[in-house]
Amino acid sequence: MIIITGGAGFIGSAVIWRLNQLGRDDILVVDHLGTNEKWKNLTPLRFTDYVEKDDFLEAVANRKRSALVTSLLKRIEAILHLGACSSTTELDASFLMMNNFAYTKQLALFAADRSVRFVYASSAATYGNGSQGFSDDESLLGSLRPLNVYGYSKHLFDLWAWRSGLLAGIAGLKYFNVFGPNEYHKGDMSSLVLKAYGQIRESSKLKLFRSHRAGYADGEQVRDFIYVKDAVDMTLHILDNAAANGIFNIGSGTATTWNCLAQSIFGALDVPCRIEYIDMPPGIRRNYQYHTCAATAKFQLSGYSGTAMSLHDAVCDYVTNYLKTGQRLGE
Repeated sequence: MIIITGGAGFIGSAVIWRLNQLGRDDILVVDHLGTNEKWKNLTPLRFTDYVEKDDFLEAVANRKRSALVTSLLKRIEAILHLGACSSTTELDASFLMMNNFAYTKQLALFAADRSVRFVYASSAATYGNGSQGFSDDESLLGSLRPLNVYGYSKHLFDLWAWRSGLLAGIAGLKYFNVFGPNEYHKGDMSSLVLKAYGQIRESSKLKLFRSHRAGYADGEQVRDFIYVKDAVDMTLHILDNAAANGIFNIGSGTATTWNCLAQSIFGALDVPCRIEYIDMPPGIRRNYQYHTCAATAKFQLSGYSGTAMSLHDAVCDYVTNYLKTGQRLGE
């Protein structure tokens, strides 16, 4: 039995999709469906049961445990903890500390007490402005300074797990800019590919932020983009490899400009490239990342042999097979 928190979310539902392809459906989905439409990500997928995240935490803490949950918890093989508030603009620090830090601590300790494999989602947001580089060497954790409280809530667990010695037996995954099907519910936090698809269909052009930093031309800010299908394969590689512990970057290892990504999107839609540069909102200028690129040597040393899609092919797959058709993974 694999427990996947955030299982209805973007990466979580994609992991379930891949596990289904591999013949596995002994999965307990933990999430909070709320009022958005991420529940639709689950409709084509196969899994054993669904539990709301607060009910699951009560069960883990042994405060309230149904016979069904008790039975399921006895059969746990691994916990893949992907559930979190991932909004980089969320300002309620207390909420983020409870949801992203305290919740993760309880699950990690629960798994450790039972010798259950535990893999959790950290974030590339922990690297801050990138001035300290993007190395996933745990000894460098103390030098990182996240730019927002979301990144800090993730960073705080990384630090706690490292300083407590727990990180030697669990794995934390720092996801970079993941895009692809099943992100439709993410709103402002969705990828540029999804946002651009709507903009281009509506106006035949795409708006990108101007640069407000010397050395970067408009649209030449760079990110490490990775397709969700590749991110999922990398995630499952770590989950299945009990010897792979510590922090691992989940990225392509390549820095690509927004302009280059935009050209791939226009190309997938087979329309002329028309970009309009707009001022970046003053509220986000100070904390804006101009450069991210995952250091991937450590991940490769873990024995991964997969080959990621090129950015061009990934964008084409997403646009052609999902955005144009309105389909989700598994449909």
